[in-house]
Amino acid sequence: MEKIIQITSGRGPAECTWVVAQVLKKVLQEAEALQLKATVLQHEAGQENGTVASAMVQIIGNEADEFVASWVGTIQWIGKSTFRKFHKRSNWFIGIFEVDAIQSRAFSEKDIQYQAMRSSGAGGQHVNKVSSAIRATHVPTGISVVSMDSRSQHQNKKLATERLLLKLNEAQLNLLKQQFQSQWTNQLAVERGNPIRTFEGSDFKKLKVEKKFKAVRQQLKNELKNEKYR
Repeated sequence: MEKIIQITSGRGPAECTWVVAQVLKKVLQEAEALQLKATVLQHEAGQENGTVASAMVQIIGNEADEFVASWVGTIQWIGKSTFRKFHKRSNWFIGIFEVDAIQSRAFSEKDIQYQAMRSSGAGGQHVNKVSSAIRATHVPTGISVVSMDSRSQHQNKKLATERLLLKLNEAQLNLLKQQFQSQWTNQLAVERGNPIRTFEGSDFKKLKVEKKFKAVRQQLKNELKNEKYR
């Protein structure tokens, strides 16, 4: 099971970006404790040191669905501003939204087309006489790279394959970022009220949990059980 969440300060002030940074830590820690794989796919730093304006996290595991359900919603932090000493406001809100996962294409060398070509550039006559350079093209996407680093065609083929894989991963992440941009309304939709989790103080102590993970998990199990008997 794969889930992707976006943790965002919306257009909130620096205090909200500090809260995002703290929540991101909590999400990663809790996921690890539950033996879920959590990977930060995208990270946008805030203006102040140690703050995060938004982050996109991939959660993978058998209970990823229930885990995400226990976090999605409004997060509230009750505390005094760490950036504005005399600021009177003490309630700060950020949002966590679920982002639709893009189906990733399984990488296979069968999808790669290799083409030998003559190297160009420095190296004298020898480098131009031997077709040692390799162009690797991923046929399904049309993405291609060229390697002419070595005089060995075998080594260039290996390097081209590695670079192509990196480029494919980068393209996949760019697609996810584009989807993130298309869901920019999430940045504006942080609700101030009915928080799913509330924290307080500079130590970010959990104050109240509106929906506990175990409770959500049990609720989902009951719903699935009821579906079977309908």
